Amino acid sequence: MRYEMLVGLDVFNDNLYQEYRKNMKPILSLHEGGFGYDFKISEVLLSETGTHINRAFTIYFPNKAKMEAFFSSQAYLKVKEEYFKRSVASTTIISTYLKDC
Repeated sequence: MRYEMLVGLDVFNDNLYQEYRKNMKPILSLHEGGFGYDFKISEVLLSETGTHINRAFTIYFPNKAKMEAFFSSQAYLKVKEEYFKRSVASTTIISTYLKDC
């Protein structure tokens, strides 16, 4: 079993977002995380929030503690500050769940 999240984003700067992904992936790997699916969304037909979503992906970790350690690590927070905040207008956590591998 692994801990996984389904996330929706409103990406407004694709180039900076790609730099964010490139720079955060080594940190993600150190925390035994990865991406399962990644989609660019052209139309959202129903949403429980008022936020725009044009990107959706799954991100996984071996457990919730590894996920929390990743998102609170200084290395990740530095990359987030440099690239994510300048490329993403909003984040929607659609779901978190345990998944059989």
